[in-house]
Amino acid sequence: MGSEKNPRRVADNEAMAISRMLRTSPQKLNLVAGLIRGKKVDKALADLTFSKRRIAGDVKKCLQSAIANAENNHNLDVDNLIVAEAWVGKNLVMKRGRPRARGRFGKIMKPFSEITIKVRQTGESA
Repeated sequence: MGSEKNPRRVADNEAMAISRMLRTSPQKLNLVAGLIRGKKVDKALADLTFSKRRIAGDVKKCLQSAIANAENNHNLDVDNLIVAEAWVGKNLVMKRGRPRARGRFGKIMKPFSEITIKVRQTGESA
C-alpha cells in the first residue's frame, strides 16, 4: 500500500543532471553552457575536454552524469543523445572584503552558480 510514485520531471526520452555550488559566476558558466547546447553528446564531451576554461571540467562531469542517468535509469541509447537544454542559475555569494585607503572597505563578491543539463534521445539512428 505504499505511497504513489512521483511523476517524472522530464519526458520519456529525456534525462537530466544538476551540478550545484560551482565556484564561478553564472555569466562565465553560461559561456561554457552555450558551447554545448544543441550538440550531440560525443561532440559536446570533446569540446569540453579541450576547452581552455577552468569550469569546463565541472560541466563535463555534469554532462557525463546526465548521460549515465539516461543510460542506466531511463534505458536510452547513448549514441542518439543530444544536449537538448543547458541552463545556468545563481547560487550563494560569499562576501569578502579588503581594507582600502581612508578607512574604506572594498567589497569582494565570490559568486557560486549551478548548471542543469538535459539530454534527449533523437529518433534517428547513427
